[in-house]
Amino acid sequence: MQHVSPIREPLVTGGKTYHDITEDVCRQVEAKPNVRWAAALAVALVGLAIFIYSVYRTLWYGIGEWGLNKTVGWAWDITNFVWWVGIGHAGTLISAILLLFRQKWRTSINRAAEAMTIFAVICAAMFPVLHMGRPWLAYWVLPLPNTFGSLWVNFNSPLLWDVFAISTYFSVSLVFWYIGLIPDFATIRDRATGPIARRAYALLSFGWTGSAKHWSRYETVSLILAGLATPLVLSVHTIVSFDFATSVIPGWHTTIFPPYFVAGAIFSGFAMVLTLMIITRKVFYLEDYITLEHIESMNKVIILTGSIVGIAYTTEFFIAWYSGVEYEQYAFINRAFGPYWWAYWSMMTCNVITPQLFWFRKIRRSLTATFIISIFVNIGMWFERFVIIVTSLHRDYLPSSWAMFSPTIIDVGVYVGTIGLFFTLFLLFCKFFPVINMAEVKAILKSSSEVKHPKSAATMHATDKDLNSNTHHNE
Repeated sequence: MQHVSPIREPLVTGGKTYHDITEDVCRQVEAKPNVRWAAALAVALVGLAIFIYSVYRTLWYGIGEWGLNKTVGWAWDITNFVWWVGIGHAGTLISAILLLFRQKWRTSINRAAEAMTIFAVICAAMFPVLHMGRPWLAYWVLPLPNTFGSLWVNFNSPLLWDVFAISTYFSVSLVFWYIGLIPDFATIRDRATGPIARRAYALLSFGWTGSAKHWSRYETVSLILAGLATPLVLSVHTIVSFDFATSVIPGWHTTIFPPYFVAGAIFSGFAMVLTLMIITRKVFYLEDYITLEHIESMNKVIILTGSIVGIAYTTEFFIAWYSGVEYEQYAFINRAFGPYWWAYWSMMTCNVITPQLFWFRKIRRSLTATFIISIFVNIGMWFERFVIIVTSLHRDYLPSSWAMFSPTIIDVGVYVGTIGLFFTLFLLFCKFFPVINMAEVKAILKSSSEVKHPKSAATMHATDKDLNSNTHHNE
């Protein structure tokens, strides 16, 4: 008796052929923008306008436009910086680590996740640059030869480590993202009918022909970049956590921050990927490529990382009690029951309680529930950074120095504006670049949908021919 191993549900549904994949993905680039995309871009541009005005006010009138005071010198800006850096983590995890582990479910979502990483890091970089007060001197953070006697940066400062870590992360992520786009740019180039589009995509595709040599080099470079990017998933947010962990301030001076921050970053990053993918699959009619299997796999990652974050919260309280240091104990009691109790319990509700609903398969596979919970997760992760930063600063050793932080309208404007900037960049990416990696999705087609939808020998021969001429789609 022959034993047939059960297989997972197909990652591409609808009985798609190689030609169908090319048509479905290229259609979004070649067609005129639909109403839903235009409406979303209009809302994003409003947010971008708010950002430009808020930045203008900050640059013209100075940091006094923000709600900072002599006690709370870091607040809204650094909260937003850490939040955006965390969101950018899922892209590298999906594109690099899951590639090395040969996880095929990554193929439909990796490109959008990588784009999200790049745009999130751009948004994150805005906050420390603006906080400098004189952003035109931002290049001073780099160890450049100069004539100031020589004035060198402080290599012992974790803030400088941030500069190196995030700039490296951005550079590697950008190259990784662009390398993956080159074969698909060539496909669009060969299909383009207008001279401007053909010339633009010809420049972007770097002369790609789809030859065996090109594919061999493409695979080699992808693996090398994945190997380089994998340590960055762990190192970047570890170094961001050193901004706090290397200080002596109660509430910050703790060794649990590096793994805690990394888990939280992956947690919030996957939540943002879910938010974007659920919208993208609806707006661009990609339900056959971004399926419930993809959604469920990402929800499982959120359960894992959310549980790690919950354990970290509990461990923090235990270590504060076990240390016997009254200042450390007060810092955590003040978080939960002090003036900012509402932020702490919002964080606990959104980050610890809400994701546990994903243990139920019905909720894990519900698009509405997933979308709502993903938004709650990112709200909770923003509150986590706010709680760590503000509640640890606003009450120090001297009660006469205690102060409360309240954001100004400019604080809120810069934050809302970066969300507008992020979605403007993402929507433009979705319109002018292929949002799904056609080459990689075609590579998994036989092992997914063809099991459920067997084809005749003639059809198989035709689709094989279509795959081999990936970049010459003159259908």
